[in-house]
Amino acid sequence: MTILQSATVGTELPPHTITGVRDEDIRIVALILRDPNPIHYDLKEVARLGLGDRAVNQGGATMAYIAGYLAELTGSRAAIKKLSCSFRGNVFARDDVTIGGTVTSVTDSDEGRLVGCDVWADVVGGKRAITGSALICV
Repeated sequence: MTILQSATVGTELPPHTITGVRDEDIRIVALILRDPNPIHYDLKEVARLGLGDRAVNQGGATMAYIAGYLAELTGSRAAIKKLSCSFRGNVFARDDVTIGGTVTSVTDSDEGRLVGCDVWADVVGGKRAITGSALICV
């Protein structure tokens, strides 16, 4: 039984930390997405914009950490019925990112048990990068 199968409103999901966002992964995602924004691969441009000296992770890649976390908790990507996120801050190469959430609703449906959650991604030692909500069927 997963934590979501027995969760009640207010249940805190166990946090999960992504250790050391890799600069190489940021560049690869930029290439795959054909993302022309130089903050993902040009450190001179990152510095010129006053963002420091490390590449900026794509918001969608950080959101994917949340989706992967939920899939790991449920055992299936198909269990994620809805994921909506708001990007609040940057994640940089070499940052550690902690993913977590809180159950906000539990209802039974014809599909199964629907669990609503507030979800988030925080830069360890920094600020919240993403807030959002998810609906999961368990």
